[in-house]
Amino acid sequence: MIKQHTCLIFVLHLCYTAFTMKTATIHTRIEPEIKHQAEQILSQIGLTPTEAIRIFYRQICLGNGLPFPLEIPNNCTAETLAKSRRREEIETFASLDEMFETWQR
Repeated sequence: MIKQHTCLIFVLHLCYTAFTMKTATIHTRIEPEIKHQAEQILSQIGLTPTEAIRIFYRQICLGNGLPFPLEIPNNCTAETLAKSRRREEIETFASLDEMFETWQR
């Protein structure tokens, strides 16, 4: 009986060791509203914040950098973004065709 018990403990230990991974902890501070918004979006796509951070880190490793460009916009782009946020000079169109026509002018 003792040998069976010892064998079972050994097997359980091997299974536990094989299926658990060593992890490191990340601590960060973030604005509560950003955290709330992000967690709502992650919940809708079925991810926990931990899973999202793990994916983000893996993408950094795979691409040897951030998985998106970080650039300071030029003056024209910055001004256009600012106007858009202020809802200035926004055009509306009745159809996609109408919108595409304005691009060709």
